[in-house]
Order: sequence, then C-alpha cells, then structure tokens
Amino acid sequence: MTPFDRERLLFTPQSPDSNAIPLIFAFPNEYTIGITSLGYQIVWSKFALRSDVQVSRLFTDIQDNLPRNPELLGFSVSWELDYINIFNLLESLDIPLHSKDRNDNHPLVFGGGTVLTANPEPFADFFDVILLGDGENLLDNFIDAYQDVRNGDRATKLRHLATIPGIYIPSLYQVTYENPQGAIAAIAPIYPEIPSVVEKQTYRGNTLSTSTVVTELAAWENIYMVEVVRSCPEMCRFCLASYLTLPFRTASLEGSLIPAIAKGLEVTNRLGLLGASVTQHPEFEALLDYLSQPQYQDVRLSIASVRTNTVTEKLAHTLAQRDTRSITIAVESGSEKVRRIVNKKLENDEIIQAAINAKAGGLKALKLYGMVGIPGETIEDVEQTVTMIEDVKKAAPGLRVTLGCSTFVPKSHTPFQWLGVNPDAKKRLKFLEKQLRQRGCDFRPESYNWSVIQALISRGDRRLSRLLEQTREYGDSVGSYKRAFKQLRGEIPSLDYYVHQDWQTDQILPWSHLQGALPEKTLVKHLNEARDCMVKGEKVN
Repeated sequence: MTPFDRERLLFTPQSPDSNAIPLIFAFPNEYTIGITSLGYQIVWSKFALRSDVQVSRLFTDIQDNLPRNPELLGFSVSWELDYINIFNLLESLDIPLHSKDRNDNHPLVFGGGTVLTANPEPFADFFDVILLGDGENLLDNFIDAYQDVRNGDRATKLRHLATIPGIYIPSLYQVTYENPQGAIAAIAPIYPEIPSVVEKQTYRGNTLSTSTVVTELAAWENIYMVEVVRSCPEMCRFCLASYLTLPFRTASLEGSLIPAIAKGLEVTNRLGLLGASVTQHPEFEALLDYLSQPQYQDVRLSIASVRTNTVTEKLAHTLAQRDTRSITIAVESGSEKVRRIVNKKLENDEIIQAAINAKAGGLKALKLYGMVGIPGETIEDVEQTVTMIEDVKKAAPGLRVTLGCSTFVPKSHTPFQWLGVNPDAKKRLKFLEKQLRQRGCDFRPESYNWSVIQALISRGDRRLSRLLEQTREYGDSVGSYKRAFKQLRGEIPSLDYYVHQDWQTDQILPWSHLQGALPEKTLVKHLNEARDCMVKGEKVN
C-alpha cells in the first residue's frame, strides 16, 4: 500500500478528458512535509477538479505514475532552501535547469507559493512561469490561458501567458546593472505588449482554504486544517505574512467555517485552526462556543499563533479541554521601545496577563516568539527581554515558559525591506541563551547563520542564480555559500551587499517590477515612522 492509498480525500477528483493536459505538481520535499502544506493540498485539488487536466503528484521520496510527456510541471515553494530539491527533481526528469535551455519538447516549468510571490528573482532563471499571489482565481486563469495557446510553440505560450494578471514570465524581462557588483540600473519588458509591472493577485472572498486530504502520514498526523483568517491587521513592519497578503480577510462563520469544520470532523478528530492572527476573527468567541459542544469533546484542537490580548481564561480552558497543552504568542521583544519600532501594539502587562490566563485555564506551557537584531535595538533592549521573561514566570509559577527566538531578516514588500541584518544579532542570541537558561526558561534560538542565508535569498536578484547552482558543488551547508561567494568574487555583489547593507529607498529593488499589496510610497512612510520611533527611543535612553 502506497502513502497515496492511505489518504482520505474530502473532495471528488474529476475523471480527466481524453485530451486533458498532462501536468505534474511537485512539492520539493518529502511527502510527509508536502502533504501537510495546506497550500499544496489546495492547488493539487484545484487541478484535480478540472476534467481538462490530468494531474500527477511528485515529492522527493514518492510519486504518482508520471506522464511520459508532461506539458506543465509545477512547484509549490514554501521554504527558500528547498531550491536544491527543485534542481534535483528537474534533473531526475531530464529537464534542463535553466529555462533558456528548454525547448518545445520540455514542459513549461511553473511555480508559486510564498517564497516565489515574495521575491522570485534568485530563482528567475529556473522557472518559465511564476504565479504571483492567491490561487483561488489565478490557477483557473492560468490553465484557461494555457489552453488558448496549447498548440503553439514555447515562445508563443510564454508571451500569451505574460498578458494574464498575476502571471510573471521572468525571461521576458531584461535586468541591467550599474556594474557586475553594483545595484540594479533598470528592469524592463523586452516586448511592448508585456506589462512593465506584474501585480500580485488577491482573493477577496470570505470562503477560505480547508484541507482536501487527511492522512496519518502527515507531519501533523491526521490533522484537518481550516484557514480562519488570511493576513493580519497588526502590520508589524518586518512581517511578510501581514504586508504581502493584505487585506485582512476572515472566513464566514456560518457560511463556510462551521460547515467546513463539521465536514472535516467526520473523518478525523484532530483540528487545526490556521492564520497569522486566528483569535482576531470577529466571531472567534462564537467559534469557540461551537467547538465546546459535547459532540466535539474528543476533538484534539491546535491553534496557530494568537494575539496576546486575546488569550482569555475561556480560550485557555477550551484549548486545555481539547488536548492542547500550550499556546503560542509572538511578543518580538521585552522592550516597549523595540515593539513601537516594529508597530507591535503590545504592553508587557498584557503578556503577563496572558500567562496568568493560560495557567488559570489549565494550559501547561506558554510559547513566546521573539526576535533579535531588530533595527534600532540595543543590548539594553535585549536585557529587557530577560526581565520580561522573569516577570512572566513570577506571575504564573509552574507554567513552563519557552522563548523561541529568530534573527531579524528583511523581507520584500515590507517597510524593513531596505534594512540589513545586524551582525550583532549572533552575540545577542548567545546572551539570551546564557541568561534565560540560568533562569529556567527553555530557550530555542534559530540559527543565525541560516538566517543570513535566508536574508540572502530574501533580498537576492538574478545574479544569485549562479551562486545557488555553485552551492550544490560544495554540499548543503552554510560554508558552501561562503565558498561559492569566494569562487564568484568580482562577478556578483558580495554577501555583505545582499545581507547586511542598508539600501536607499530610491534604488531599484530586485522586485520593483512586481507589485505587492501596498505601493512603495506607503512602505517608505511606514519605514520613516519606524525611524522616528528609533530616534525617540534614543532620546529616552
């Protein structure tokens, strides 16, 4: 029995027509990870619900019976470092890595997902087509447009697809540079009918995503996932999950959430509520009441990160009764100055009260998410995080407190996209580790070195394609990137340029021709507001 045979589908795939488009939809990682991705599930099911598409799935460890001559090959990309697996899968299918080396006998290679929507440029040489934004309408528009030119040659297909909103064809844009190691001089389409700016597509309905398959082999075993909200109204200035996905949308409680949950709980007793700020759904209390009904008493409930001031004793009690032991909140820092800089509307008293409520409701642990290296942060601000953790532990004795901590990484389409990574973040992680472990707090830092690589790809341009290929020669390690930069010295910008340098707000960014949710002038305004907070904070100190 294959893993596919053990799946329980919550939709009925269409039988493909005799002339259906043979399409391979891949996830560049193992099945257990890929099938846990709600985005992958949704896109796969949308293809499977079309009779004019014959979709086969491909993971790094297993695959469907793949068509001999696929016309389309798609990748769902949700983690930057999976690019190595994309290379490996392309090679396993005898498809050239570079789009320029493919001919009419090769499938069009397309991709989508958070990574490619945010900044596809480091990967631009490897994809023929990139889908920017939400798939609800974009996927159907893509297939419909492809059908219009299905019998044309490769160039005809790409030029037609480039005219569809949200479909980006990297090869039809020329990027020039001031010099091989300098900033971008211009980005322009090479044909007059190609749009100069490609706009990310935004779905504005109130029926959001739910699992289309449940399986015991998922990373979260047998989980049924329901997207409660999309985007986040808080707009922390570093946050891609908020800025890239605006506006904030909520699923209709009676129209979609409750029917979807009832359907999922017919096949499993494990429910996951997803979203960047789930508890800010306007009818979240009513949703809690629904899940508190006696018929759901054996349901195991998991909930994504919640806003601190929504952690009530009622919420904690409901979660504790549904086999949840902990709750997760993002606090970013114990410094109120730093939280003002990033627009985190939160006071230390609210964090302490959340801990008190969590314990009173019966939860055993509180997971906090923090960050170091935030622009404007000083070591005194990091010390205030230690103090805040101490206060939380005193206020809720017996509650296990964990702090997960990352390094600030600049993300495209956010106000902090122009700011570099602070090298002092590495020392600050070590400082927190020493101080918090002395105080009995479980500290879980993310790797600073891998955060640097994440920033490299987050802010990268097309010149990085050579570097990404080169890293494969040296193995999958942080050191491989340093060796690749050394090998390409003088031919591409330095690591420092991509990762640590602050960029000017008037320079052309790698993604300047790709329109996100907000115009650049609005992002500059929000950046200046953050800088005002930095100056005021310095005066106070």
